[in-house]
Amino acid sequence: MKLDHLVILVRDLNASLPWYEVLLGLLGFAKTRDHVWGNEDGTYIDLKQAEADTSDYGRYAPGLNHLGFTAPTMAELHHVRDGMAAAGLEVPELQQLGNITATFFKDPDGMRLEVSHYA
Repeated sequence: MKLDHLVILVRDLNASLPWYEVLLGLLGFAKTRDHVWGNEDGTYIDLKQAEADTSDYGRYAPGLNHLGFTAPTMAELHHVRDGMAAAGLEVPELQQLGNITATFFKDPDGMRLEVSHYA
């Protein structure tokens, strides 16, 4: 089996869409519908507006601990970082976690999206 889709509920869809448009495009995802991106592997990421006044971890509350992507090369990892910077978005420092080089970007809700290269 493979992952089919991931739905991310965000506090402000209008604020989150441009951020995800940049990062997901850099990661090889293409917009397939208003707020849905897919890649060549058939995996889809769908952003939806969280409902107001929903408790943490409720059915329609925002959240996910983090989402991780693997960059096949260090050059690809730097391409993503450079693209985010060129779009005027925050680019955190690289982290060395053993044989893993990682960047943990934060979306407008503060959710972490990791892009890592495994040496």
